Amino acid sequence: MVHAKPQLKARARRLRRVGRTYDEIVAELGVAKSSVSLWVRDLPKPRPSPERMHVMSEARWAPYRARRDRERTRALEAAKREIGTLTDRELFLIGVGLYWAEGTKRKAHQPREKVTFVNSDPGMITVYLAWLALLDVPPGDVRFSVMIHESADVAGAERYWAELVGRDTADFGKTTLKKHNPKTVRKNVGADYRGCLVVRVLRCAGLCRRIEGWWSGIAIAVPRSLPGSHGSGKV
Repeated sequence: MVHAKPQLKARARRLRRVGRTYDEIVAELGVAKSSVSLWVRDLPKPRPSPERMHVMSEARWAPYRARRDRERTRALEAAKREIGTLTDRELFLIGVGLYWAEGTKRKAHQPREKVTFVNSDPGMITVYLAWLALLDVPPGDVRFSVMIHESADVAGAERYWAELVGRDTADFGKTTLKKHNPKTVRKNVGADYRGCLVVRVLRCAGLCRRIEGWWSGIAIAVPRSLPGSHGSGKV
């Protein structure tokens, strides 16, 4: 036991040189912190390793993120309860705005009248299909296909969308594959990436014209405030 202290001191100094903190050295050697301080005080304070920096950062920010996530969840749940049950008219107006924001529109240089909706959000697809049903669009006039990067799980995405809309993958049109550019750093990767669902309506010229008219009616019906005035902020 005579040589125990010199051996412990040597080990403490080795640990300090590789970036260990006082507390870590104390925990590993089972000695007093004052002894560790005495043994290694002449050594420069080590810079934490990237792994150590990550641990320190997590210890600092994890409580904040947990609190933020709880607050966000409470806000989302409260907002969802504010919606309640939609009337047919509310769904109708929502659908018009949804399509005008995300669907194809007739343009002067491309006057073809089409009703095509493309989106990656399953909630958007669900609301859109409910809107088409409200408009009495025959299910047989609705066609589906998938648009996705070729490097993704194409078959899995096709199954996912088919299950969402209640169809068989055999009923879907040919999937559009986006070419993969290895120089591009894509964020839409992983198990949750399922590309976009393309929803086309056949025999849609009349519906296309009505959608354009409905949106024009909504735009005209919105009350015009005086310059500089502000609304009440109430929903």
